[in-house]
Amino acid sequence: MSRLEKILAMLESEPNDTFLRYTLAMEYRKMGDSQKSIEMLRELAYSASPRYVPAFFMAAQQLVDNEDIELARTFLRDGIDEARAQKDLHAAAEMGELLAEIGK
Repeated sequence: MSRLEKILAMLESEPNDTFLRYTLAMEYRKMGDSQKSIEMLRELAYSASPRYVPAFFMAAQQLVDNEDIELARTFLRDGIDEARAQKDLHAAAEMGELLAEIGK
């Protein structure tokens, strides 16, 4: 059974598990399917409750790799706001560094 199959099987019994959904998005990234990965990360960033802060950063990284800088900036700005709201200053700082690197 592949890693992807294992994650999908676990999600069958725990479909709302945020970490498993994030792991699946990262697996799609590893497989080269950035579109599917970003789509899943967008859902975790904007629709999950609470919003999943790492999803903002990972989506932004992939968007930078895909040269979609404007959308990456949006994810980073929103992610910084959400990280601060959740008192995750480390994540906010990491996203701030990437935002500075790609230009505001």
